[in-house]
Amino acid sequence: MARRLLWPLALALPGLTLAAAGLFHPHGLSYDTAWRWFALHVPGLLVFPLVGVALAVLVRGRTDAVAWVVRLSAYVYATFYTALDVVSGIGAGWVTHQLGPGVERPAAVSQMFRIGTPLGEVGSWALLVCVGVLVVDQVVRLRAPVLVGLVGVVLLAGAWLVHVGHIFAPEGVAGMALLGLGTGALALVGRDTEQKSGRAVQPSGPPTRQGV
Repeated sequence: MARRLLWPLALALPGLTLAAAGLFHPHGLSYDTAWRWFALHVPGLLVFPLVGVALAVLVRGRTDAVAWVVRLSAYVYATFYTALDVVSGIGAGWVTHQLGPGVERPAAVSQMFRIGTPLGEVGSWALLVCVGVLVVDQVVRLRAPVLVGLVGVVLLAGAWLVHVGHIFAPEGVAGMALLGLGTGALALVGRDTEQKSGRAVQPSGPPTRQGV
């Protein structure tokens, strides 16, 4: 049982880790919150891209066009959301802390958010595309459309909450948690469906009959 859950748990871990980090993420940037703002975003460099990697892993071994759309959109999310993390998280947090207490935030720091925010928007829209395409694909491919559809609702809700709330509590925290849980659940459902059907889902193209 433990080994059966290990892989789904590994795929769920990036989203769940970011959800936990979001509980400590300040809602505003000032000198008093700047160090925590900066310190949370540095490890985010390692974790934010893994949310996309976990989604792309669900189409591993496939060469069809849909699988490549999932991989490409996951890559765009990982790249642009990392840019947001660097500019608005690490950069703005570090500069604000270095300015010292009692210093009004200069226009230059606000300009960093004007760069970072649209980069993050591209990333979060790419995440929504990735999740949407993946859910439709898995509903079609796996022989458990109702169950996969329910997991898909969780994933789509998570991606939308991240789009509107980043990792800020409560929306972003809930969104990252749902993304993690949904990714792990989809991996588990896929494995169980394959085992119950007595075959693995084909990497590409329509299912083939075996033993004929």
